[in-house]
Amino acid sequence: MQQVAPVSSPDWNAQTASLFAGLLVVDSFHYIFARLLLPHLHPTTSAFFVLAVGTVEVALFAGAQRQLHWRPFRTYFWFFAAIGFLIASSTVLSYLSIAYIDPGVAAMLGKSGVIISLLLSLVWLRERLNRAQAVGAALAVAGAITISFHPGAATQWGALLILLSTFLYALHAAIVKRWGGAMAFLDFFVFRLLFTSAFLFCFALGRGHLVWPDAPTWLLLVLTGTVDVVISRALYYQTLRLLPMSIHTIILTLSPVVAIGASLLLFGEFPGAQDLIGGGMVLVGVSVVSRAR
Repeated sequence: MQQVAPVSSPDWNAQTASLFAGLLVVDSFHYIFARLLLPHLHPTTSAFFVLAVGTVEVALFAGAQRQLHWRPFRTYFWFFAAIGFLIASSTVLSYLSIAYIDPGVAAMLGKSGVIISLLLSLVWLRERLNRAQAVGAALAVAGAITISFHPGAATQWGALLILLSTFLYALHAAIVKRWGGAMAFLDFFVFRLLFTSAFLFCFALGRGHLVWPDAPTWLLLVLTGTVDVVISRALYYQTLRLLPMSIHTIILTLSPVVAIGASLLLFGEFPGAQDLIGGGMVLVGVSVVSRAR
């Protein structure tokens, strides 16, 4: 039998560290890109074109690899329709929220998705919390409340949009976890993006916000779609294969730190004391829950 090299080898550690470094950077830029696009297009339109760019790039790659099949489109149509609607709604809300709240604060609050997923598992899968999970969940919820109940009405509205967006994305993840594991990854990813883009197109067209971007905006849209959709998700799934999900989640709680630094450099914005305290509580709570799992 061929002997397998241990995962603690220096080469494996160096590869994992470099992949995670890249993931932390691109994962933290979701709200940064949303803020950069805000002066150019309505958030619904921005979200549509960003997902459309990602869809085209992934579909071309799958086609070049001869791994694009149309049978899942027919077999899992309602599955893709459900998650496409949830992801599209979540993306629009996250893009809208950035008009009211700092990208760094948004990134911290967005990590509450781990807690929402945990609560969904309690209701849907009838799982039970252990003591550490209960403490971590309570801490994260308290942190989200600290951020949300802000003197400024605009900040409260932005926090509410992020929490709703996070809930919808966590709901989509629960559906994928339960019914989406049988498909090849590229088939799943292409149609996930395709259906999401279709719903975003309907949202933008229905609200009268669909316009054709100018050339400089197209450059930003292509950059966002490539980094925030294609590269980000590819790194996410690759690193998920290298480490347990709990450790993976804990490391990703560092991404808001990068988002805060980028927001300060690009926009001159830094979270206030209340936002930092609430965001810190969310991140610590997420880390406690992930370690307990």
